[in-house]
Amino acid sequence: MKIIAVNGSHRKGKNTALMLNTVLEEAAAQGAAVELLELSDYNIKHCLSCNKCLGRPQCSITDDDMAGIAEKLLEADGIVLGSPVYWANVTALMKNFMDRTRYMHMTQNMLAGKVGAAVTIAGLRNGGQEMALRMMEFFLTAQGLLVVDPRGQEGPIMYGAAAGSLLADVQDGKILWRKSIMEDEAAILACRQLGRNMVNLISKLKK
Repeated sequence: MKIIAVNGSHRKGKNTALMLNTVLEEAAAQGAAVELLELSDYNIKHCLSCNKCLGRPQCSITDDDMAGIAEKLLEADGIVLGSPVYWANVTALMKNFMDRTRYMHMTQNMLAGKVGAAVTIAGLRNGGQEMALRMMEFFLTAQGLLVVDPRGQEGPIMYGAAAGSLLADVQDGKILWRKSIMEDEAAILACRQLGRNMVNLISKLKK
């Protein structure tokens, strides 16, 4: 079992990566092989809108790193996306990655049947996390993946999503900021549950 995480943050190794690594660490504890892809490490050119992929499951751009990333996605049983919120949406890095997987979707859903999930973080408590998650989860669903959420199946609903915030509290009119997403206990617990849920569903699908 292999689970790939794709980080759309421009800041490598920071808060979004911490959330994704928390998901992966929990999945690894359940026996999965895991890998984190930092999109900032890769050269991914923009989609040319040449529409050649409308007739064949192949991209016309062959001189960048997207083919290698796509190979990893095809080999994985689970894919978890992560992006900080930029104007109530995903980053340009994440959106460009999504655009370049168009050829994996137009003639056939090449990623169909895999398990997907998404995490996000914003500065504010209501800073657009739901919209960013909706974008990533819609992408995963359109690609044919089965999307899981961070609900624990043996208990009540505790986390609506794996969505974090750096705003900790307001005291006497002064905003208190978290130094790291690791201080957002609810978000981290949700990420851990997400990792367990991904492994559980993949295991069921493999039986």
